[in-house]
Amino acid sequence: MPHRIIIINGPNINLLGEREKSQYGKLTFEELKNKCLSRSSNLKVEIEFYQSNIEGEIVTKIQESRNKFDGIIINAAGFTHTSVSIRDALEIVKKPKIELHISNIYKRELFRQKSLISDVVNGIICGFGVNGYILAINAMHELLENGN
Repeated sequence: MPHRIIIINGPNINLLGEREKSQYGKLTFEELKNKCLSRSSNLKVEIEFYQSNIEGEIVTKIQESRNKFDGIIINAAGFTHTSVSIRDALEIVKKPKIELHISNIYKRELFRQKSLISDVVNGIICGFGVNGYILAINAMHELLENGN
């Protein structure tokens, strides 16, 4: 039975390819989604790709995911720095979790350098552009395969 992973994306990720290309690249959200689906297919991993600009919807999706998926990859975007609710929802999930950022948040504005969710995830991938998604899928696959 293949592992099931959800990739949760926060605010403005749906505008990839349009916004700050120097920071986020040229790939659109749909192109990114297709790239992730292709990689997961090669690994024989099922993924669901989800995006919302609404904090409460992300919290609900995390809660729903705890019994439907084996692992969570989350790019909480701007909510990374502000949402105690998303942090608390992630803490409840006792499965592997990876925090993901397209840009290197530690090379950006001071307010972006603080993540409220880092202490409740297994690891963080940031600064590798949209290729960070592929790195996160690979890392989650390894976590699930090796049971750690």
